[in-house]
Amino acid sequence: MRFALAAGAVALAAAVAGWSWLDPGMPGWSLTETKLIASLSLSTLPPLPPDPSNAVGDDPAAAALGRALFFDTRLSGNGKVACATCHLPDRQFQDGAPLATGMGRTNRRTMPIAGTAYGPWLFWDGRKDSQWSQALGPLESAVEHGADRTQIARIIAANYAMDYEAVFGGLPELSGLPEHASPLGSDAAEAQWAALDEQHRDEINRVFANVGKAIAAFERTIEPRPTRFDAYADALAAGRDTTGLLTAAELEGLRLFIGKGRCTNCHNGPLLTDQHFHNTGVPAVAGLPEDNGRRVAIAQVLADPFNCFGPYSDAGPADCAELRYMDRDGDDLVRAYKSPSLRGVTERAPYMHAGQFATLAAIVRHYNAAPAAPAGQSELTPLEMSEVELAALEAFLATLGEAGAQGIKP
Repeated sequence: MRFALAAGAVALAAAVAGWSWLDPGMPGWSLTETKLIASLSLSTLPPLPPDPSNAVGDDPAAAALGRALFFDTRLSGNGKVACATCHLPDRQFQDGAPLATGMGRTNRRTMPIAGTAYGPWLFWDGRKDSQWSQALGPLESAVEHGADRTQIARIIAANYAMDYEAVFGGLPELSGLPEHASPLGSDAAEAQWAALDEQHRDEINRVFANVGKAIAAFERTIEPRPTRFDAYADALAAGRDTTGLLTAAELEGLRLFIGKGRCTNCHNGPLLTDQHFHNTGVPAVAGLPEDNGRRVAIAQVLADPFNCFGPYSDAGPADCAELRYMDRDGDDLVRAYKSPSLRGVTERAPYMHAGQFATLAAIVRHYNAAPAAPAGQSELTPLEMSEVELAALEAFLATLGEAGAQGIKP
């Protein structure tokens, strides 16, 4: 309803101004614009490439195991938190909260999952370089799952042994090992981990890594769905009649999206993200710790034993180009965060890495004003768009929405 009202306001204001773009014959795209619009269609998304670091990434048996693990609350410190606690299937695998909450409250917003298998970096700051390594982080986070890797290995042995061994081979012998042991966790768990010999640590790490690989195999099946915009872009590219596929206000918003608004600088390609990190002057949230985004994450991803270079990766020497050649330094990394996909954006409020903006209207006004960043240097410059243009841009963003669930249940 909000977007219908916004479109109506645009039409009224434009009529008063005598704008010609309300003419049904609009818009008259140039060849360059037509090609750019076509490139944003989901139909141009190539087949999902394999993840060289995850040999079972496209194994249906691994995906079935990963799906079960994704919804299993036993993989937590209190038996109440699963991946699906924050990644809700009927909400684009996110939770609609400014900050995610598991065992405690985190300092970041839950990101949606659809299409993330195409990206080289995970989390808002890219501190993980694969879906499987990303899946491991929350499991041992005190404010998310609050579990530890030895506990996870024991849960697999007790409840998923047959399914696990069908995909990964035999489980190690876990009898005699402590209930809880991890290099990340409570003081007691860290002390127990330090007391383990190298072989036992490696065996537990391998089971832990395989849990992440199974969850990633499931997550690779979660894809974005076509929208009204895609129907328009495909018809335009094919030279078919586009009448009625988008309203005049939405078309003007599209013109702004690819032009004056400079939105495609970061939100391009069929997933509407460049998969990179940008400082766009997003305000800090009072009460949260200092957050410098990508600048801090570089050291974290390089030190991660579960990265593409690590001993638990299935990648070969010629793989891992993204990690090998990534930008490792520079002031432009300060408070730089990953550009999220805009697919389904209308159903994903609030927005930004800590839910700083409650509405799309607030976001387009932020980009229009281009305020200074709390730290580092914002990439934005003022857009000088009118209220009519801002409303048109918001109306276009509504065409990227995808209502309803992904059809995946526990």
